[in-house]
Amino acid sequence: MKTGILGGTFNPIHLAHLRIAEEVREALGLDRVLFVPAATPPHKALSGEVAFHHRLAMVRAAIADNTAFAVSDLESRRGGKSYSVDTLRILREEAPGEEFFFIMGMDSFREIHTWYAYTRLFELCHIVVTARPGSAGGPPRTLLPVAVADQFCYDGAAERLVHRSGFSVFFLEETFLDISSTRIRQLVAAGRSVRYLVPPAVESYLHHHALYQGSARF
Repeated sequence: MKTGILGGTFNPIHLAHLRIAEEVREALGLDRVLFVPAATPPHKALSGEVAFHHRLAMVRAAIADNTAFAVSDLESRRGGKSYSVDTLRILREEAPGEEFFFIMGMDSFREIHTWYAYTRLFELCHIVVTARPGSAGGPPRTLLPVAVADQFCYDGAAERLVHRSGFSVFFLEETFLDISSTRIRQLVAAGRSVRYLVPPAVESYLHHHALYQGSARF
């Protein structure tokens, strides 16, 4: 089975998250995409003070009508900082027969050298980098961290970088939707509509649980 992994705080999940997951699933012929909400993000403080169980519930609500989407509470169950390398290691242990594709944006990939044990990521799974149309930023090899660049070769026919482990880095253009969780939180706090930015089920959940309302920090 080919499984995409889409991590994030999902604070809250919105339509751009869902669209990216669908486009990667279709482009690479994935059997499913697994959403993995971060319990304790290692790179930044969680804005809005929204508990993990709310963010998990919103993801469940958002993907309920797509049988190719699933969600995992792994990062809450294992505790500690939500390091991607640890999450992927555990997922591989739990499902040794699956082929994993870790999905991330171009901005995150450019900063991957700052991630905890980032070199191990290339040895655990494929990496799928999504970018806005026309913003790839140069030949694929030049986007790699210097410390690992010599561990890759370029497969021109497949348009991917192949790591010595056998896993690849794919670069895909996404249908760019300029939606951010920060802006959604700001709109909710201001009492404004977030319709067409989040799925209806997420909009209902936000209102029902009074999330982000009146919060001054984002």
